[in-house]
Amino acid sequence: MFADARNPLGLDDLVRIDAHATDKEDAIRQAGQLLIAAGCVGPGYEESMIRREAVANTYLGSGVAIPHGLGEDKGLVRKDGIVVLQLRDGVEWNPGQRAHLVVGIAASSDSHIAILRRLTRLIQDETRLEGLFTTADKALISNALLEDAPRAASAKPAQDLAEQVTWTVDYPTGLHARPATAWSEAAKAASVPLRVRHGDEMADPRSMVALLQLGLKAGDTLTISASGEGAKGALDQFLQAVTRLSAREKADAARAAEKAKAPVRGWKPDGDTAMIAGVGASPGLAIGKVHVLAATQLVVPDQPVDLAAGGALLDDALVRTRAQMKALVDDTTRRLGASEAAIFKAQAALLDDTDLITLTCQIMVEGHGVAWSWHQAVERMAGQLSALGNPVLAARAADFHDIGRRVLSHIDPGLGIGTLSDLPDEPCILVAADLSPSDTATLDIEKVAGIATALGGPTSHSAILARTLGLPSMVAGGTDLLSLAAGATAIVDGDGGRIWLNPSDADLASARGWIDEIARKRAEEESERSKPARTVDGHEVAIGANVNRPDQVSFAVAQGGEGVGLMRTEFLFLERGDSPTEDEQYAIYREMIEALGADRPLIVRALDIGGDKQVPHLDLPREENPFLGVRGARLLLRRPDLLEPQLRALYRAAKDGGDLSIMFPMITSVTELLTLREICEGIRAELDAPVVPIGIMIEVPAAAVQAHVLAEHADFFSIGTNDLTQYALAIDRQNPELASEADSLHPAVLRLIAMTVAGAARHDRWVGVCGGIAGDPFGAALLTGLGVSELSMTPRDIPAVKARIRSASLADMTALAAKALEAGTAAEVRALNEEAA
Repeated sequence: MFADARNPLGLDDLVRIDAHATDKEDAIRQAGQLLIAAGCVGPGYEESMIRREAVANTYLGSGVAIPHGLGEDKGLVRKDGIVVLQLRDGVEWNPGQRAHLVVGIAASSDSHIAILRRLTRLIQDETRLEGLFTTADKALISNALLEDAPRAASAKPAQDLAEQVTWTVDYPTGLHARPATAWSEAAKAASVPLRVRHGDEMADPRSMVALLQLGLKAGDTLTISASGEGAKGALDQFLQAVTRLSAREKADAARAAEKAKAPVRGWKPDGDTAMIAGVGASPGLAIGKVHVLAATQLVVPDQPVDLAAGGALLDDALVRTRAQMKALVDDTTRRLGASEAAIFKAQAALLDDTDLITLTCQIMVEGHGVAWSWHQAVERMAGQLSALGNPVLAARAADFHDIGRRVLSHIDPGLGIGTLSDLPDEPCILVAADLSPSDTATLDIEKVAGIATALGGPTSHSAILARTLGLPSMVAGGTDLLSLAAGATAIVDGDGGRIWLNPSDADLASARGWIDEIARKRAEEESERSKPARTVDGHEVAIGANVNRPDQVSFAVAQGGEGVGLMRTEFLFLERGDSPTEDEQYAIYREMIEALGADRPLIVRALDIGGDKQVPHLDLPREENPFLGVRGARLLLRRPDLLEPQLRALYRAAKDGGDLSIMFPMITSVTELLTLREICEGIRAELDAPVVPIGIMIEVPAAAVQAHVLAEHADFFSIGTNDLTQYALAIDRQNPELASEADSLHPAVLRLIAMTVAGAARHDRWVGVCGGIAGDPFGAALLTGLGVSELSMTPRDIPAVKARIRSASLADMTALAAKALEAGTAAEVRALNEEAA
C-alpha cells in the first residue's frame, strides 16, 4: 500500500469515487472509518486525525488534503495504508481552500513519505490532477498514488560531486528552518559548488527550500559533496558548520522535552489531548476558538499586469521586505536575543530562495498577477513542507505564510498582516508571536477569552496587563503555536502554562467545571473584599491597586483596593501617537484623585520608558540592550521636555487637593535621587504647591544593597519585583527559553527584599511592593513576613490576597519568610506553600 506494494484489499477498499461530505470534519471521519474498515488502524484513529488538524494544516494544495493521525497515536496503526475520498463538489478545508481529493494516511513509520512526495509532484501536474477530481476510474487515482511519477525531463539525476563525505543527521527534530538557514549561508560562502544527497533526492544547499524538501530526519544518512579547486577544504568547512549546530539542536530539544514533561499545576484533561507547553503568565482557564494573529489564509485577487511592470513590482516588494526583516531581526536580537531572532532570520532567507522566486515568475508568465503568483508559489512550497511527514517542518510552513504575507503587503497594502481589528465576535483564544504592551492594553475583552504567545515572559508588561484584564495567558510556547489551525477549539491554562488543543467533550465539561469552581471560590473571597487585610493577631497590611487610567479606579475600589499603589503613567504615552500636554496630564491626574476620593492615596510613577516599553513617537535612540540602557530615571534626567511637564501637572493636581505621592523608577544612585528631588522642589515652589511624598522604585540590586543610604533621602520605597528579579538573576524577563527560571520567589530576590526593608527601617520609612508576587497570595504572605507594609497589585488579585493575609498570623508569616530565606531554590520556596496550606 506504500512504496512499491500494491493494495491487496482491492480498489473498492482504497478509493471511494464521488463521495460527499458536509464539512472538513465529516470528510476526515469518513477517511478514518475507511482506514478502520481496511484493518489499517484501530478505533479512535479518526479522532487523532481530527486532533492533528488542530495542530497542523493538512491541506497540501491544489485541491488535495492529507489528513493523518498524531505521532503519539502511532500505536493505533496496525499496518501502513492509505484511502482516498474523491469529492467532486469539494469541501472547504480552510477559508479559500477546497479539497477534492482527501487522502487519509495511516503510518507507523516513515513509509508514508514516498506517497507524500508523489503527491507534491502530482499537484504540479494540474491537468492530470483535475482529471482525478472527476474520473469514475478508481485505477487512475490508485496508479497516481501508488506508482512513482516519471522524473521530469528537466530534472537532473542524483549524482554526487568529486569530493564526498557522509554524515548522519543527529539533530533530534531533523533539518528544520533554523539549521537549514545556517547550512544555506555556509554553502553560499563556499567558493565551489556543493551538493547534499539523501537517497535519490538531491539538493543545492544554497537553497533553504531545497534543503527542507529533502525531509531529513534524525538518523538519516546523507552524502555531501563538492567539486573544483579547493573542494576538499570547502567541504570540510561546510561539514564543520553542519556539525557545530548539533549541540545547540540537542540542547533545544532537551529543553523542549523538559518543558513538556514539567508537572501540570491546576486543571488537566483526562485523556491524551494534544498540548503545547509554555509558561503561565496570567492565571485562570479559558476556552475558545483559536484566532491566529496574521492568519495564513486569505483571498488574493488575480490581476495580471505587464511582465516588465510585474517584475519590477515584485523586486521592489522583496527589497522592502528584506529591509523590514532586517529591522525585525535587529529589534528581536536586542529585545530577546539572537536565538529568537534566528526565527526571523530564517524567514528572511526565503526572500533570496531562487526556487521560490523562479516559481513565482513562471506563474506570472502563464498570465497571472504578481500578488496571486507570489501567493500561489508560497502556498505550494508551504504545502510541500507540510507533506513531508515531519511535524517540525510542517510547523515551519508557517514561516512561508508569514514571510509571504509580508511581501504581499508591499505588493498590495490591502493584503497586509492581520491586526487586532479583525477579532471574531465571540470570545476567542488569541494566538500570536508576541503582543506589545499597547496591543495588550487595548484588547477587547469581550472578544478575547485567553492569550497564548510564542515569545514573551511571565513578567513582561504584556503579561502584567493580561492579569490586569483578567485574561488567562501563557507565554513562551514557541513558534509551533503559530501553525495552529484557525477556528480549532483550545483551552488555555494560565496557571500551568499550557494550551490544550481540540479537547474532547468530556475535557470541555471538566474545564468548565473547574472554571465554575474557581468562580465559586473567588465569589467567597470577593464577598469579604472590603474588609482590611488584618492578620489573626492584629497586624494590618495596606492593599493598593496597580492601574493605568482613571476609568479603572472604580473597579479597583470595588475589588477592595484601598488606594492606587502604582499608576503607570507610561500608558498615557503608549496609547497615543504623541506626548500628552501638561494640561492633558493634569486633567487625568485630577480625574484619578477625584475617582479615588480625598481619603484614598494615589502613588503616581513618573514616566517609565525603556526595556519592553518603547514609545515610537519619542524617537529614542536604538540601544543594544535597552534593559541596561537609558530607561526610567536615567531617561527623565536626560529629557527635561518629558520630566518637567509631568511634574508640573502632578504638582498642579496636588495643589487642588487629594493624597498624592510621586515615585521615580529605576533609581540606582543617591545622586539621581537628589537631582530629581531638587527639580521637584523647584517646580513645587514655582507653583506654590504643597509638599508631597517622594518615593523611589527599588528595581536593581544596587538600590536594594544601598537601601539604608537611599532611605535618608526617599520618603518611601516600592519594590518592583519583576525588574529586580531580572537584574538579580541576569535573566531577560522576555526570553522565552529562560522565562520559567525568572522566578521572583528565588531566595536571592527575597534576600534583596529583606535588605531593602532593613535599610528602610533605619530611617523609619515604609516599604511597599508593586511587582507581580504582591498579587500572588503565597507571595503576599512571604512579603508580609519579610516586613513589607504595603502591597499593590492587579485589582482582580486583591480579594484572594486579602483572604490569605486574614487567614494567618504575622508570627506564622514571619516564620515562613525565615524558612524561605534559607532555601536554596525557588522551587524549595514554592514547596513551603504546601506546608503552610
